[in-house]
Parts: sequence; structure tokens; C-alpha cells
Amino acid sequence: MNRIIERYRGFVRLKASSYFLAGGEVDDLIQEGLIGLFKAVRDYRVDREASFRSFAELCVTRQIITAIKTAARNKHAPLNTYVSFSHSRAGSGEQEATLAEVLAGDPVSDPMTQAISTEELRALLDCLGSTLSELESAVLAMYLEGRSYEEIAQIQGCTPKTVDNALQRVKRKVSTHLKRREVIDLR
Repeated sequence: MNRIIERYRGFVRLKASSYFLAGGEVDDLIQEGLIGLFKAVRDYRVDREASFRSFAELCVTRQIITAIKTAARNKHAPLNTYVSFSHSRAGSGEQEATLAEVLAGDPVSDPMTQAISTEELRALLDCLGSTLSELESAVLAMYLEGRSYEEIAQIQGCTPKTVDNALQRVKRKVSTHLKRREVIDLR
């Protein structure tokens, strides 16, 4: 097996260099090609009329293409593009406040602070009730229930990206509302 791998390693590198794997490196494709070579060794039958080299080429190419197609599927896209209320978007370039930073912190026992917090909460709920679209309201309610983007998208009959966009709009509207009211962070 080692001799076959050494003999065909250059061939596998050559095959892998003609493809591109999004989010991967050339070494990943070479490794996939070597897996294809292993499968060729395992599955090659002498009684067929194909040479080992042509069979190996077919197996290596198919394994590399399968790896590229698997990586291109959007199976994990919702997990990779979610919106966190406790972290700003990665790579957004600018310092963006998180929803957790924008909303009030720990409850305070001071009656005056509690009254102000209650009034702020009422104002925020009124703002959300009047500025959020039906989709944004529904998405926010389901998100706060702990549902995943996929579940929300399925219930709403839309894509997870639409859910992501709706939550981004909610976040901006809450931030704008609180800036307009000039809420002071009492933490």
C-alpha cells in the first residue's frame, strides 16, 4: 500500500491542484484524493478490462468532487451565520453594540430605579409593538422561546437567512429606540 501511495502521490497532487475547495486548503483536497486512491486499491478488480491507473484516476477524481460538493452544501450555513444577541457580528469592521449591552442589566432593588426600568420596559414594548413588522414580531417571539433559525424558518415558510435579517432589523430598531430615549446604563 505504501509503495502505491508513493507512486501515485504526484498524480493525486496534480489532480487536486486543478480544483478549488471553498474554505479549505490544497492539502485537504490532496487528502481526499488519497482517500480516493485507497478506495481504488480496495475496490480494483483485475478481471475488469480497465487498467489500475485509469480506475485510480476515476476514484481520485470522484472523491475530490464529492468533497467539493459536500463543502458547497449549505447544510451548516445557519450555524455559521447566526446572529447573537450577546456578541457583535464577526468581521463587521466597526464596533457594534450587542443587544445584551443595549438592554438593561441586572435588576436593581431601588424603588426609583425599578420604576424607571418599568417605564423603560413599557416604552420599549410599545415601540416594538408599533415598529416591528408581523414577521419581525413573530421571529423575535419564537427566538426568545429558544427556537432555532431552522425551526423559525420552517414555521414562517421562509429561509434561515430571512430569519437572520429579521433579527438584525429588530436589534437595530431596539438600539435606535434606546438611543432616542437616551437610556442611561445604570450598571
